[in-house]
This record gives sequence, C-alpha cells and structure tokens, in this order.
Amino acid sequence: MKKKPEIIAIDGPAASGKSTLAEKLAEALGYLYFDTGVMYRAVTLAALEAFHCVDDEGRVSELAENLQIDVRPPSKKDGRKFDVISAGEDVTWQIRSPEVDANVSRVSAYARVRKAMTAQQRRIGQRGRVVMVGRDIGTVVLPEADLKIYLDASVEERARRRFVEQAERGGNLSYEDILKAMKHRDRYDASRAIAPMQPANDALILCSDGLTAEEILKKVLELVRQESEP
Repeated sequence: MKKKPEIIAIDGPAASGKSTLAEKLAEALGYLYFDTGVMYRAVTLAALEAFHCVDDEGRVSELAENLQIDVRPPSKKDGRKFDVISAGEDVTWQIRSPEVDANVSRVSAYARVRKAMTAQQRRIGQRGRVVMVGRDIGTVVLPEADLKIYLDASVEERARRRFVEQAERGGNLSYEDILKAMKHRDRYDASRAIAPMQPANDALILCSDGLTAEEILKKVLELVRQESEP
C-alpha cells in the first residue's frame, strides 16, 4: 500500500472554492488546514503596529525577514480554523481587522516579503499532514507536494459566487462591478513577475463550475484514495 499523500497543495484563482475545499479536505483527513494568505496578514499587522503604515518597502521587508510566524492546529474553540502565532503572540483574530484588509495586498506584492514568507511556508508544509491553499503552492512554495490540485472556475461563476456572498453580508456591489474587478485581479495574478498564478505541470486541474462544495470534496477524496493505492 502506498503512503497517503502527506503534503497536499491546492491552488486556484479567487472564489474558485479552493479555501472551502482545503478546509473540508483537511478536516476529513485530520490534517492541518493552512491558508498561506494569513502569513502576509501577520506581516501586515506587525508592520502597522511598528510603523503605522506599510509604504516603506525596505522596512516592511526587513521586518518580514526577521519575523517568526507559525500556523498550528486550533487551540481554542472560538471558530478559528488554526492558530496564527507571530513573534510568539496569538494573532489569529487580529489579522482579520479592516486595517489589515486594506493593506495586505500591498505587503504581499513586496518581493522580499514573498521570499521570506515562502521560506516559512515551506518550513511548515514540510512537517507533513497538511493541506496548503494559495496561488503558488504547487509551483513555488512546495513543488514537491505529494498531491497538487488546481481548482478553477469560469470568471463569471466566480463573480456570481462573490456577488451572492457580499449581498448576504449586506453589501451593495453590482455583479458587473465584481466581475470587472475579478478579471483585473486574474490578469494581475497571472502576469506578475514573481510567482504568477498558474497550474503546476503535474497538477490535477478541476473545474468547480456547477458543482457543490460536497461534490468537489468527494472528487478530491477519491484522488487521495487513488494516490494511496499500490
């Protein structure tokens, strides 16, 4: 019997369903669910606390290179999916503040920050028994992952999902505005010089159009089972 995949990478564009899949898959397997975006949030929070802004790329990058961040299984039953520890402090909920939301995209675009976070993500991922989700896990962070999945969906379907989500939270953005913003984000993510969003050569590409989260999970669990067979 082959060993069950210890490191699973899930990549894909915004609103493809990759985070939901990763969370459900990790729960089903008893693995750590690791959304790598939280590391950039932790850097952003630390920079805001230290400098009150994130405009100085050099200072923010130096901070990131010296900041120890860890992601661990949840220690509290307060709705968290994992613990985020930054410089020894639990910042799991602080990194979700509106101020961090407004600044994290800029921080995550800094080349030295990305390099520093990639190293830390690798350190955590190489422990094994982890489902890591992002945009460059299978291509940059953990190209040696045992199972790589690229979860895709049409931009129209992804915009529809985001429109429904924000409407349920009381938002008033139109579908057209969300679609336009998503197309812009796709172009940026796919063409950026550092770690562009694209499937790894050996990734299994799944399209989530017309599928429920449970149906997607069932497909991926079958892939895990196949990978474990002799």
